[in-house]
Amino acid sequence: MDIAIPTGTFDILPEDPKEIWRSSHLWSYVEKIMRDHAASYGLEEIRTPIFERTELFCRSVGDSSDIVKKEMYTFEDKGGRMISLRPEGTASVVRSFVEKQLHTKSPSHRFFYIGPMFRYERPQSGRFRQHHQFGTEVFGLGNPEIDAEQIAMCYSLYEKLGLKKLTVYINSLGDPVARAKFRTAFTTFLAPQLDKLSADSQSRFHTNPLRIFDSKDEGDKEIIKKAPTILDFLSPECQAHFNDVQKYLTHLGIPFQVNSFLVRGLDYYTRTVFEVVVGELGAQNSIAGGGRYDGLVKELGGPDIPSIGFATGIERVIQTLLGQNVPLPERPRPHLYLIPLGDEATLFAFSLAKELRSHNISCLQDTNRKKLKQAMQQASSSRALFTIVLGEDELQKGVCNIKEMDTGKEKSIPLNEIPLFFELK
Repeated sequence: MDIAIPTGTFDILPEDPKEIWRSSHLWSYVEKIMRDHAASYGLEEIRTPIFERTELFCRSVGDSSDIVKKEMYTFEDKGGRMISLRPEGTASVVRSFVEKQLHTKSPSHRFFYIGPMFRYERPQSGRFRQHHQFGTEVFGLGNPEIDAEQIAMCYSLYEKLGLKKLTVYINSLGDPVARAKFRTAFTTFLAPQLDKLSADSQSRFHTNPLRIFDSKDEGDKEIIKKAPTILDFLSPECQAHFNDVQKYLTHLGIPFQVNSFLVRGLDYYTRTVFEVVVGELGAQNSIAGGGRYDGLVKELGGPDIPSIGFATGIERVIQTLLGQNVPLPERPRPHLYLIPLGDEATLFAFSLAKELRSHNISCLQDTNRKKLKQAMQQASSSRALFTIVLGEDELQKGVCNIKEMDTGKEKSIPLNEIPLFFELK
């Protein structure tokens, strides 16, 4: 039977010459920067299951969203429960926050997560059925300074990685009252042109018309250019909040543009929403998005507390780094390849390898007992920086030759100075 990887998924290998962005050392590098960056903002890691009860996503993301209607991997388990692989990270983090009653332990919490998400959609450039996200969630802080801080954190993460050609778009979705007024005005504007909209937008008109702003159809985009905007309906409080967010971003030196048509695709957003786009990804140019979801904790059974967060796709980050020719680390190489000849040399090599590894010096040992020529070929294939051949002569004299594989140069050193040799490199 031919067993192939499922469509829309991929392996992350030590090195993938055809798809360099799938090389594991690049993922480790990017994820470490993300973790360190999160720590610098006082965020702590949270890990949630990759599957949850389907009801969680229906209540949080929205029954009428494309995610719930078209994209979730949903199945009935052996207990008759409807289960879904998580399509995004926020809902699971909020569920955990509410279930563990974390609000009783501290007035505010700051989390980050890294992990796979799942959406059944047509695989295309930068989009996969299993994809990976880094995200943040901050609970208990409703002031505009936190909105600006999260946007700045997202932007500065990309700066730290070395990305360029970034544009930050921000908008305010106001409060439920403002959105209700805007929805009425927007549907009134669209009603006479309903038959000109795409089939998807016509369906959204009757379920959640604000999602028409997410349409990729060029005809839809042209129609909504003249539509009223949510900014015309903000309450004085929401307008003041949005003004302060802009003030703080300007003070921090974060370049941004107000995009009154930015609504984001999930039902839970309120007030500030934002998106970061980059030039190299073509039509799929969004690299991060987020915003406030002040009502979601209460919606899922918790207290009425403010919350905000963002998420970025790791695949897209790595692809963009490569597309912009940002200097990236090379695949790690072992420091040393040991070739012992004979039983006594093998025992010595085991002890030496153990000592080197205790000093974080990566070491490989030939255990196949092949001829020296074959062992050297294996050493070359291992990509080790140095090779040492250990035989009876080396053990008796207490001296060996260490060979630099890239240049072929050899140097004689005492056996007891091998660890010191590598610590000085």
